[in-house]
Amino acid sequence: MITRRAALTVFTGAAVAVTAGRTAGAATPAASVAPIALSGPPVGRFDQPQHGFAPPGTLLRYGSPEQAGLDPAPIAAALAAEDAWTRPDPATGHPMFSGQVTLLAHDGIVVADHASGYALRYADQQGDLLPPDQWIEMRTDTIFDLASLSKLFTSIVAVQQIQAGRLGLYATVAGYLPEFAVNGKGSITIEQLLTHTSGLPPDPSPPLWQYPDMPSRIKAILDTTPQYPAGSTYLYSDLNMLSLQQVLEHITGKPLDVLVRGGITAPLGMRDTMYNPPASLKPRIAAEEYEVGPGEPQRGLVWGQVHDENAWAMGGVAGHAGVFSTVADMAVLAQTVLGGGAYRGHRILTEQSVRQMLTDYNSRFPGDAHGLGFELDQRWYMGRLDSPATAGHTGFTGTTMVVDPESRSIALQFSNRCHPTRNWGSTNPARRAAAGGLANAMAVRAPGGVPSWYSGIGDAMTATLTTALTPRGGPVEVRYDTFVDTEAGSDFSYLESSEDDGTSWQAVPVTATGPGAPQGSVTTLSGGMRSWWRVSAQPTVNGGRLLLRWRYTTDPEYTGRGVNVANVRVYDSRGLLLDGNRSPEAFTPQNWTLTLR
Repeated sequence: MITRRAALTVFTGAAVAVTAGRTAGAATPAASVAPIALSGPPVGRFDQPQHGFAPPGTLLRYGSPEQAGLDPAPIAAALAAEDAWTRPDPATGHPMFSGQVTLLAHDGIVVADHASGYALRYADQQGDLLPPDQWIEMRTDTIFDLASLSKLFTSIVAVQQIQAGRLGLYATVAGYLPEFAVNGKGSITIEQLLTHTSGLPPDPSPPLWQYPDMPSRIKAILDTTPQYPAGSTYLYSDLNMLSLQQVLEHITGKPLDVLVRGGITAPLGMRDTMYNPPASLKPRIAAEEYEVGPGEPQRGLVWGQVHDENAWAMGGVAGHAGVFSTVADMAVLAQTVLGGGAYRGHRILTEQSVRQMLTDYNSRFPGDAHGLGFELDQRWYMGRLDSPATAGHTGFTGTTMVVDPESRSIALQFSNRCHPTRNWGSTNPARRAAAGGLANAMAVRAPGGVPSWYSGIGDAMTATLTTALTPRGGPVEVRYDTFVDTEAGSDFSYLESSEDDGTSWQAVPVTATGPGAPQGSVTTLSGGMRSWWRVSAQPTVNGGRLLLRWRYTTDPEYTGRGVNVANVRVYDSRGLLLDGNRSPEAFTPQNWTLTLR
């Protein structure tokens, strides 16, 4: 199901709940304005990456995919998949997650705001069901424990302090907290905390809840012994943000929740975003895990309190976890990033600060691209929205944010995957599906507006597009346009040829020109430049029948938006031998489709 409104209304960032066919106790927006009209539909293009921030004044507003210039079918398919994952799988006997909410936005238009499943369904850690009259349906305004998405709030507060001149990005932590220098931590910098290159271990050991009081827990954070030398490796660590929390509270004299409220949630109108939600909101909060096992604090059903045990030990306010929010509120934060640090006239970061947050500081650690707080270029959850510029974060409880500046798109997929247990497996397919549905809905249109051959195959698949020719003498030249957005490790052969009816194939060197095109002759390309290239090649011809094919092979996991080939023309000594636009029947496609998108 897709959320649609006939007229677009301004998205307030309050508890807005809209679904097609069902609104389960949805709240009314706290403020609204008259419907606004678009001067024309947004382009909705994937192959025309945007540069710079969204125009000032861009506000989130509800609309249909068509109003955003998008194909509704991929979005509908993604939401149907999310729905299916809330139902028990015959193979496992349980769903991927109890319930979920997905919000997708493009160019400021919220094209999907969809809830399915249940915020509360299970009676114990084994997955026994509560009586049905005690189940609580998931709503689009359900409040989730964000888990590690909380790190983004801590990071924004830190960058605000850098802006204000109270914190130095390359200053040492010990320069603010001398006691932090023990156990060889004197050289760790603020930047290394923000980029997870400090060398600190992933978690406190023993866990903080095993210490008797708050002073001993804070001392345990400050006394941590590094696992690696500072700056030597990437190691994702909650202790980075727990340490940064101590710095921020020290230099400001204010607790972290006060800093987040004053610097982020209040100015942006994020009224459903908070630490330690009051008991009155519990019916709107997604239930989580039953903590009754050995080695766990005996908390019973965690519902309305932070799930992370170390954040719980910190009183619910911690640098690495503790924030609760809705997809509506988090969409406002994401749009603030796309807008260069301001939303609805309220600026929380300068444009330069946002650029810093979205700049990769970890180029020396391939695969672990990281800005200041934001993860970058992580296809394992960003799916087909991924690019070197795509930013986001995930949370252990099942929350996911993907912000794609190049298409000015937002994908939020929140689930309560820990209800009733954390042991039901990964939700990464659902994370990728949400982002992929939005990416697939955007158009890739060939130069000249002609149809193109498109292959968007899944994991560990091969697609071939073959044509048979009989050259009339002399050298053969092939010209075509191509769009390539593939995952590193996948292989798109520009061109292959065969003169023995396909028994053997040879890669044909080609020359590609265009934005981001490689220099010189190449045979394959992997990457996501999101642009069209003009390609030329001269296959070897010894006389007789010649087969040409374009081959796209994917690796065992993750795929990009796919590959398009268009405007194919083949010449021999007598002139034009094949015009692919006029003779599409000359091609034999396997996992390719002729499309105008």
